[in-house]
Formats: sequence, structure tokens, C-alpha cells
Amino acid sequence: MSVSQVLFLLLPSYNLILLKLFMSEKQPDEQNRMQFDPAEPIQVGGQAVIEGVMMRAKGMIATAVRRASGEIVIKKQPFTSFIEKYPALNVPVLRGAIGLIEMMYIGISTLNYSAEVAMEDEAMKNGKGKKVSKPQSTLALATTLMVSLALGIGIFFFLPLFAATQLFDVAQQPMQFNLLAGIIRIAILLTYLYGISLMKDIHRLFQYHGAEHKAVFAFEQNAELVVSKAITYTRFHPRCGTSFVLQVMLLAILLFSVMDTILLQFVDELTLPIRLATHIPFIPILGGIGYELLKYSAKHSTSTLGKIFVAPGLWLQKITTKEPDESMMEVSLAALKAALQRE
Repeated sequence: MSVSQVLFLLLPSYNLILLKLFMSEKQPDEQNRMQFDPAEPIQVGGQAVIEGVMMRAKGMIATAVRRASGEIVIKKQPFTSFIEKYPALNVPVLRGAIGLIEMMYIGISTLNYSAEVAMEDEAMKNGKGKKVSKPQSTLALATTLMVSLALGIGIFFFLPLFAATQLFDVAQQPMQFNLLAGIIRIAILLTYLYGISLMKDIHRLFQYHGAEHKAVFAFEQNAELVVSKAITYTRFHPRCGTSFVLQVMLLAILLFSVMDTILLQFVDELTLPIRLATHIPFIPILGGIGYELLKYSAKHSTSTLGKIFVAPGLWLQKITTKEPDESMMEVSLAALKAALQRE
């Protein structure tokens, strides 16, 4: 598993998090399982993995991966979120923060599974026979999650604050400082995404990302879940993890400006250590607020305000999604059907 693939998981598919709230705990009956309900606009969501796609529906996570032989292997895992287990956690902001960590954990777990399949194929190719990899323990997955979070915080939070402090003399001007830090943060994101998109393995990952979006669109349009139908849909989906990340970065400019303004009432000057000590712990709250905005845009995606919220993310998906081929579309639909319990 490459560093770029792990860091890509810092851009979670937030329509997966929204599944927790838009879907009731009651499971759908067999007759209605494949039907999209406009009253519950977010019923399925997914994420690209190595040579495959992970999909989540009510109570089920399914990951489909294309082996080197051409075979599609599917791993299914029943899943209930913390928010469903503990309804008291289903409160604004907190639910989004919990969902962020939860979906990153699931994302790393499913990406790890796809990496194990790829390593088995590589072992077969080298004549070493099929070696079944031992799944990572919960501790190992949690460690990977913490390392990924640390890398993300270092790249997307520490570096912009450090650069804005060193390059510009506006440290005591909250709005100007955070605007510059925000511009640097977004520039790093765009450069990073464009750079990794040039890598062969990430380009294929982005193709599977596009296939995942097309499959979700096909479901939402109640279309037949076949390759010839699904591949005709757009790869740009308004409820995507990259959309969420960009929204959070824009939101951070405003919220951190307000926070710094308040801090200046209690300290003589705002230094880099002070900003790190106050901004970084606020990241989960920032994610939770961003989630509430995404929840609003999901419900009002056809309104003027909703379209404004999702527009930057749709532009960003020109980088993070690529047009899939029919074999990738087949894998994505296999994952979706498995998640919907209709193989």
C-alpha cells in the first residue's frame, strides 16, 4: 500500500457518513431492497480501493476487487455504526466528528484487504504460489489510522500555518493570516491531488472512484444495475469526500479567524505554537460542522444554495475521478449489489 493511497483516505467519502442519519435502523425487506427512496437521498455510498470498490448500504459493507486472473472477489461485512449503537451520540457536530474517524478506519481496512489481494496475485505471478495474507489486527489498523491522521495534519494544517507565519507579516491579523493559510492549504491539496493523479496506480484508483460514483447514480435513478446503463452516468457526484474536504478548508478560514480574534483577547500575541495548540484540537469539531453543511446540501442539492455548496467539490472531482472502463464498472456494480444483498 503506497503512502499516496493511504493519504487519499484522508479524503473520505462522506456520503458514507451521512448513511448513518438518513437511513433508519430497520433493514429493508427483500422486495424494496433495490429501490431508491427520494425521502432518504443517501442510501448507498462507496470508496475506491486497489483494483476495486467498496460500497456500503444499510447494515452491510461490501468490497469487490478484480484479481489478475479477471475474477471478481467480494468480501462482505455486516456493520453498525457507533451512532446507531449509541443514539445519544447522534447530535449535531459530534456525529460528524465520530463519522470521520469511523469511515477512515473502514476505508483503511478495506484498502488493506484490496492490497492483500494484490499481493497474493503478485506472489502467484512470481511463481511463489498463493499466499493468504493474515488480516491486520484492530491494533494494526488503528495504528495505520493514527499515522495517516498525523501525516494529514502535518501536511494540511501544520505546513500552511508554518508557511503563513514565516512568509507573511500578518500573524496578529486573524482574518488576513487565516485567509493566506487557507489559500496555502488549498494550493497544497490541489498540487497533491494533481501530482498523485499522474501516478499509474492512483490514476486507476481514480478511475474506480469514477465507477463508484456512476454506480451510485444508477441506483439513485432506479436504473437497472448493469454496465451498459451505469457507465452512461456522470462521474461527478455532489456527495463526495473530496467535496467535503474542500468545504472544510473553506470553512476553516472563517472559523479559525473567529477563534484567533477571541484568542487575542487573552494573549499578547498569536504565535505558531499557540495556533497549533488551538487549531489542531478543533479539527474534529471543524469536521463535524462541515458534515452538517454537507447534510444540508444533500437534502437541498437542487436549490441555489445547495448548488453553491457542492460546486467547488464537483470542480475538484475533475482531478479525483477519471472515466472508468467497462471492467471497472462491472466491479463497482458487483460491490453495490453485494452491499444491497442482491448478488
